[in-house]
Amino acid sequence: MKLATAAQMRELDRRAIEERRIPSIDLMERAAAEVAQAALDLLPDRPGKCRAAAFCGAGNNGGDGIGAARLLFLMGLKVRVFLVGDYDRLTPDAMEETGRLSECGVELEAFDPEDKSQAAWARSCHVIIDAVFGVGLSRDIAPGSRFAAAVDLINQCRGTVVAADIASGVEADTGRVLGRAVRADRTVTFSLEKIGQAVGDGALLSGKVTVHDIGIPAALVRQVPCPVQTVEADFAAAALPPRKKDGHKGDFGKVLVAGGAVGYTGAPYLTASAAVRSGCGLVYLGVPESIWEIETVRCVSAMPFPLADRRGGLSHRALPELLERLEGCDVLALGPGLWRRESTRRLVLEVLRQTEKPVVLDADGINALEGHIDILDRRRGRVTILTPHDGEFARAGGDLSRGDRVGAARAFAREHGCVLVLKGHRTVTAGPEGNVLVNTTGNSGLAKGGSGDALTGLIASLLAQGASPVMAAAGGAWIHGRAGDIAAEALTEYCVTPEDVIAAFPRVFSELREKRT
Repeated sequence: MKLATAAQMRELDRRAIEERRIPSIDLMERAAAEVAQAALDLLPDRPGKCRAAAFCGAGNNGGDGIGAARLLFLMGLKVRVFLVGDYDRLTPDAMEETGRLSECGVELEAFDPEDKSQAAWARSCHVIIDAVFGVGLSRDIAPGSRFAAAVDLINQCRGTVVAADIASGVEADTGRVLGRAVRADRTVTFSLEKIGQAVGDGALLSGKVTVHDIGIPAALVRQVPCPVQTVEADFAAAALPPRKKDGHKGDFGKVLVAGGAVGYTGAPYLTASAAVRSGCGLVYLGVPESIWEIETVRCVSAMPFPLADRRGGLSHRALPELLERLEGCDVLALGPGLWRRESTRRLVLEVLRQTEKPVVLDADGINALEGHIDILDRRRGRVTILTPHDGEFARAGGDLSRGDRVGAARAFAREHGCVLVLKGHRTVTAGPEGNVLVNTTGNSGLAKGGSGDALTGLIASLLAQGASPVMAAAGGAWIHGRAGDIAAEALTEYCVTPEDVIAAFPRVFSELREKRT
């Protein structure tokens, strides 16, 4: 699904109004109708027994809320509408909606944070419409202002909160909270979902997001260039490489996993296990000699081999054998369970310098780039996929200081010519051309040590089997998250382990295969 920016939505509205001659008030009426219907669907009882409050700004978003409140009143609800802003700053369309509301016998009331009767009414309502700010908000809501008081009051109410277009206080382009924000149960957004509703805190505060047609021609909507999109099941299904009916193990990719250290034996094992379980033909596991016997006992399908060891971790002396083994493989998964020691860091940097093979770099493999990002830059033109969490991303030079995960991931991938998988809630995959894919699966059960190792193995496996780097990375993130959701359904989010996630791969692959037939 396409994700739009605030500027793109303004331009879309302009084109509909100026080029297609669609009256702006007609667009507002359609938007109001969609918000009102969503509120009606969420009522706990018949409309005549329910109350509603609408908190509306002076802009066109406020006009949507005023119109929705009028429609709810006509449907039988008891309604009060509060203007959070200045009456003389109402836009022409919002003013028109105010007049139509008045004609029905309902007056627009100035919101007063000190008015106890307004607060009592809001707290007694079954549904609250949030239409204070739209997608144009770009600065923090001032503490102590009427706007801040309105947001706080909405969040104190027990009724269901329906946001018109976007939850007030959420930045449309990033998902950042601008000082404070409404916690919506449902967001009724128009024409296209916004980036900030899919990532960051915005994804948590938007509730269920539904996209509604308000009369802007579909041809105009299709023309909006959206380099940011969500990853859905169809995309993940397309990421699955085809399987030859007469294929042998050499036809389905060869992955070499390199990692591990004393005390970190599980990470490389999970990476190798995920690669095996996701269809890779042959998986090799290179680990320090001191833990090789442990991995040998664990592994049945993957094939462990010992590498030169220095005090329990991989040594720089392992370089010749690692490169030689890699010559017979398609993809290197480098980093799970490595230590951040000088000899290991030297090994990682030298492998990145010398190999032409695709590399999926994770954990301390990424940390080795700290202060040496030029090594990554020299791999431009070769396939490198990085899978950092926020801390690893920062150590590699990524900038999350503005709270813009999408923008930061895109900038890093473009600057360094790599594919970046920025892990976390709504994992973001950015390609070197500037396209960004936001994952839509997963849950807090994945927030456990080892989950990222399984993702690394899955991505490496898909890449080795023939998926493109971006498809392998973004499709792998979706599959990993979906497997986590399946595991959580059976075990709860508390009890899910990385092994449970890997064990759920077959069901996910079966679902995706059905989509392809």
